[in-house]
Parts: sequence; structure tokens; C-alpha cells
Amino acid sequence: MGHVCVIGLGYIGLPTATLIANSGFKVYGMDPVARVVETVNRGEIHIVEPGLAAYVKKAVSSGNLHADVKPHEADVFILAVPTPFKEDKEPDLSFVESATREIAPFVKEGNLIILESTSPVGTTEKVQKWVLEERTDLVGKNLYFAHCPERVLPGKIVEELPHNDRIIGGIDAESTKKTVEFYGHFVTGALLSTDARTAEMAKLTENSFRDVNIAFANELSIICDKLGIDVWELIRLANRHPRVNILQPGPGVGGHCIAVDPWFIVDSAPHEARLIRVAREVNDNKPHIVMEKVYDAVRATVHPKVACLGLAFKPDIDDLRESPSLQIAEKLAAGSLDELLVVEPNVHELPASLADKKNVRLVSLEDAMQDANIVLLLVDHKEFKAMDRALLKGKTVIDTRGIFA
Repeated sequence: MGHVCVIGLGYIGLPTATLIANSGFKVYGMDPVARVVETVNRGEIHIVEPGLAAYVKKAVSSGNLHADVKPHEADVFILAVPTPFKEDKEPDLSFVESATREIAPFVKEGNLIILESTSPVGTTEKVQKWVLEERTDLVGKNLYFAHCPERVLPGKIVEELPHNDRIIGGIDAESTKKTVEFYGHFVTGALLSTDARTAEMAKLTENSFRDVNIAFANELSIICDKLGIDVWELIRLANRHPRVNILQPGPGVGGHCIAVDPWFIVDSAPHEARLIRVAREVNDNKPHIVMEKVYDAVRATVHPKVACLGLAFKPDIDDLRESPSLQIAEKLAAGSLDELLVVEPNVHELPASLADKKNVRLVSLEDAMQDANIVLLLVDHKEFKAMDRALLKGKTVIDTRGIFA
């Protein structure tokens, strides 16, 4: 298993490819975006992730990591591509299918194909089916397929990737065994063996558990608004109970996992997943409640000028995927605001959905505080936590994260 091909050099694929390369394997990282490939081959990174740049530079300098726009022959193939959902919340497996069919010509007998992308139950079996559809000459040959979902926290990926426990589920016992052996070369956490379907469901369960708990906090914040109660104080007090640990509310739930994965369970068991569905609906509706607060402030302000602090889905990263903060900014930009000032310290340009809006500007925190009379705090980036609270004097402040409480 000396050669590894990682398909997708995004937030999970690039750190994974780098970790494996720095463990002594020859790694080919494949990404369809030429700019990404060129950046990685310079030993640089195209995403914000603390500590990753040094590891990528080391891997590329050693000659163990090389990026390309096409796959290469390898002993192990790892699929780390997006698994979003469609407009009707149905899982979209087009990226997984496309990546699988793209590697099929390079697969040979004895290869191990690992799906790391968080996926609906049964996807690993579909990967096997797609490979064999493309390569009928391999039907009946020894090929190994497994699912090994990542469990890392953006912002701490470099630290967590080698140390977190991993769930490994093959389509058969031999596939599980070979995958455990492979991950044992670069993961120090426990390697937990199961079957592919259980591994797929485990990741969905972990993120659905978190989503339900966040929904409880978000629903509390909505109730407290109605009853005139400070939700931040309420949660602080309730959490003094030795067996209570309520999470913090926010403007919604974002990211490619928690905002998406519960829908995979709902799609597979629509009549049974009632609590999971309602939690998703609560969290999906939270941005609309935040926007109503902004509109109330706008109606009460002469010449309103709104500053949105943060677009990312969580603090101190540049990941905008499924971000409720970005969704809120987009809706506000599409409204009748004369000007929307956006502050996002982790990006250098507005995303396409905002870049074409004439009433939107990406500005520094200092400029936003000088110009705005309504401040909407959406993400608790370190820059916002450290800002001088005196700058907020005289402004209407809508704090969805409780950092000014």
C-alpha cells in the first residue's frame, strides 16, 4: 500500500492527503480545479486551517505529495468529495458517483477504495457497484471497499486528524481488516471496526445528535425573546445543574455536516425520523428570525446602515458552506438596504452571491464600526471578541452569539 490517490483537495481531502504523505506514503491528490492543484504543488494552501500550511509545505518538499487534475494509479483510493443535498433535501451523490467513475479506469485487482465523504446509508455499496459497472473485467476479482468518515473540527483539523478515534466499516470483513491496517499507519486514535452501513449511520447519528441539541438552544432563544428573558443568562444558570449542559444558540446551523447530515437520515426513514426533522426545521428557520430583528432595527433607524460581522459557519475559519450567516447576508443584500457592510477577516473577497450586489461592500472592522449604525454579530471570530465595546456605543446591536452579553 505504498501509493495513495486522494480525490478532492478540500477541507478534508487536503489535510488527509498531507497526513498520509507525511507518514511516508506516496500520495497523489486529485482536484478538478487547476488553481487548487497549482497552489498545492507550490507547497501552499487555498483554505484557512491553522497549522496546515507547514504540513503541506513539508509533504510537497519531500516529494511525497503531488497534486493533479486527474487521478493516478494507486494501491488505495480515498474519496473526499462533497455530498450536498438537492432543493428537496434529497441527498445529492453526483460528486461521489462522478469521482468513483473517474477513478475506475485506474483501479486494479487488490486495490482498496475508501469513501470518507459523509454519506447516506448504502453509499459505499453504490461505490462498489459504480466501479464494477465501469470495470466489468474486475467482477469477481479481489477489490476492497470501506467507509471511514472523518470526525474533525474545522480550525483544529491538523491536531485532530491523526488523534481522533475512527470508525471503519467495510462491505465485508476483509475490507474492514485492510482499511484498519491502512489507517493504523497514520492514526493514533482507536480504530473501531464495524460494517459499512453502520459506519455510515454512525457519522449521521453524531451530527444529528449535535443538531438536535443546538435546536433546543435555538428554540430557547426564540422563547426567551417572546417572554423578555435574557437567554444567555438563562443558559448560564441552567448549566449550573450538574447534569445539564445546554449549548449556545446562534443564527442557525452551518457547515457541510451538521446542516446536511440529518436530512440524510430523514430521507432514508421519513416517517420515523420525526425529532430529527423538527430539529432541522427549527435550525433552518433561525436565520429568518434573525432577519426579522434586523428589519425591525432598520425600520426604527434614520438612514440605516447595517454591518454584518462574519460570514463563515463557525469562528476563525473561511468555510462558508451552508453558512446561516452568509444566508442572512444574502437575504439582506437582496432587500431594500442602501448599504450592507460585510466584515469577514478570513476572506479576501466577497463570495459570488454577494460580489455582484452594488449595495454590499467587504470592509475592515474599523471601517464598519465607523460607518454603521446597526451592528449584526453573526460569527464569534476572535477579532470580534477582542474589539473595543466602546465602538458599539450609540448603535443598535443584534448579537446572535452572546459575545457582547
